[in-house]
Order: sequence, then C-alpha cells, then structure tokens
Amino acid sequence: MRQSQGVGTSRRAVLRAVVVLPLAAACSTPHTPTTTTTSPPAGSATSAGSAAPTTPARPPIGEVDRATSGRPEVALTFHGAGDLDLARRVLVTLHDRGAAVTVLAVGTWLQQFPDAARVVTDLGHELGNHTWSHRDIDAMDENDARVEIERCRDRIAASTGGPGAFFRPSQAQHATPAVRALAAAAGYPTVLSYDVDSRDFTDPGAAAIRRNVAAATAGSVVSMHLGHPGTLAALPGLLDDLAAGGLTPVTATRLFG
Repeated sequence: MRQSQGVGTSRRAVLRAVVVLPLAAACSTPHTPTTTTTSPPAGSATSAGSAAPTTPARPPIGEVDRATSGRPEVALTFHGAGDLDLARRVLVTLHDRGAAVTVLAVGTWLQQFPDAARVVTDLGHELGNHTWSHRDIDAMDENDARVEIERCRDRIAASTGGPGAFFRPSQAQHATPAVRALAAAAGYPTVLSYDVDSRDFTDPGAAAIRRNVAAATAGSVVSMHLGHPGTLAALPGLLDDLAAGGLTPVTATRLFG
C-alpha cells in the first residue's frame, strides 16, 4: 500500500521517534518485513546453564511490523504532517486519554512548523523520521535516499537534541534492503513498518477508520496520520474499542522494548 502522506538500540542511545503529510500517493507492500535480533532475551540461560545478565530491553535490528512479547499493547503510529492545530488536537486527545504514541515526522513539516517537534514530545509522545519530503524513497538512487533520511534526522536533532526513535520509509509500507542499510548508517537500526493500516489518509470517515483499526491485536503496529479530520473524529471511539479489547496504546519504543 502506498501512503498518500507524508509517517536496536535504546531510545536514548540511537533511537528516538514521527507523523504524516496529506500527499496524494497510496502505499505499497512489495517487500517482506525483516526482523532480527542480536542478543538473547534478558534472563535466558547461557550455554553453561547460568542466567544471562539482565540488560536494558531494546528494539530488534532490521525492520519490524509487530511485536511478539505477548503484552496486551499496541503502537499507534502517526505520520507527521498537515495542519499543526489539527495535529495538536489529535495529540492532546491521545494524551488526555493516557495514550502515548509515535509520530514519524516529515522533515518539511518540522521545518514549516518549528514548534511541531515540541508539541509531540511535550505531550509525552515520541518522534521519529519519515524522510525529508515524503518522496518515493524506495525508487530513489542511493545518494538521494541518504539525503532524505539524514536531512530529516538533522532537523529532528536540531529540535530535540537527538535523531528520534525509528525510521519509516515514505510512500511504502516496507523498506528495501538498501534503504534499511542507509537508515542504519544514519542512526536508525530499526525500521518501523506496521501490520494494521487505518486507511485514514483516504478520508473514509470515522466509522471506517475504527473498523480498520479493530484488526489490531496484542503487538500490532497501526499506521495513522495526523493531517486528517476524520482521524480526530475516530479517536474517542477507537480508544474505547482498544480498551474494550484489553489493549493499551504505547509508543513503539515501549512496544518493542
């Protein structure tokens, strides 16, 4: 599916997290998500039979689209773009309901609205990288793709002091191996995909958005967008639905931690 918009290591080390621009293309899913880990879970037995030392939980390296911890949590992830007042209303609604989310921001949005990054983080949400201009990154040559990732990263760092948590490719559900490698080199060892698409960027109405998000189960990552009024209208009922299912919305860092 191609999006119309445009939007490991520990959150403090390399990861930090972003949202969505109302663009006209839809998202596609030509690639298979990859999830790899490089260390055993904390508390697992070593080959000598002793307990491994406890280490801070960290997202896996590669591309992830859902968590397998079994905890009754989901990550609502918002592509960061569009009208800032509307974005603020969405983020305040989530905050007031105790929901922390991940906003994967488009760099030009952060440039247009210098307060946008702080709006996200001051409300307890996390910010991530959704490329500089939301062009089709999987179709770019290596140099152009690198610039898209690094320019957005640098804008996030100028606003928050760090690169943000996670990278998500623009106009694509999954990143190519080449884009994953560029993201890792830019400081994003985990590319954040998703397994549930709200389709809110198509403006289908609040009821349809709720139905689409109802597919979420424990560990799901849900793709949503800040720049659409229907998303704001759907939120109260959508959060009620998740609560009724015993699911808690958390940041992607928490979900994969």
